Amino acid sequence: MNTTKTYHILNIVMLSCMAMFFSCNNSLKEVQKFGISDNEPIGVAENINAKKTDSGRVTVNLISSKMLDFSNRDFPYTEFIDNFTLYIYDDNEDKKTTIVANYAIIYDQTGLNDLRGNVIITSAEGEVLKSEQLYYDQKKEWLFTNNPVTFKTKTDEIHGNGFDSDTKLQHAEVLEVTGLITLKD
Repeated sequence: MNTTKTYHILNIVMLSCMAMFFSCNNSLKEVQKFGISDNEPIGVAENINAKKTDSGRVTVNLISSKMLDFSNRDFPYTEFIDNFTLYIYDDNEDKKTTIVANYAIIYDQTGLNDLRGNVIITSAEGEVLKSEQLYYDQKKEWLFTNNPVTFKTKTDEIHGNGFDSDTKLQHAEVLEVTGLITLKD
């Protein structure tokens, strides 16, 4: 066999191998996404009962039937598709605010929770807020919506088209009030 031809074939084989070797430079994130559709969650959990503690004391308890984890997206989020209940405890764990919704989305980067469907918030003091959609900002511990609401206190039932408050409903403000309110002289 001709040695020049052998070297020529050997060079082509080596160049091909080197090209294949250097073309494989996938990052870890690309490798993790391999085989996962962009429309599918990266994880699914059922019957969740998650508790957040601080110095051995429970501060938050989240309960849901089903959770979908979309942390593989560019704008990651977690979706609770079958009932969502969140208990927020005070410093002594003897009083809690309860947030219930049919559906919820928690956006990881912003800390914003989008609660939908039969949203009911009950404060430790007994005030009750009802709406079809409500937003909860975890970082600011603030609730808000521009949707119709019903807010029941010990003495009044106030209807309106919007709501703004802290999570304990101590600084609650119903917007565009349409109900009757008792005023102090």
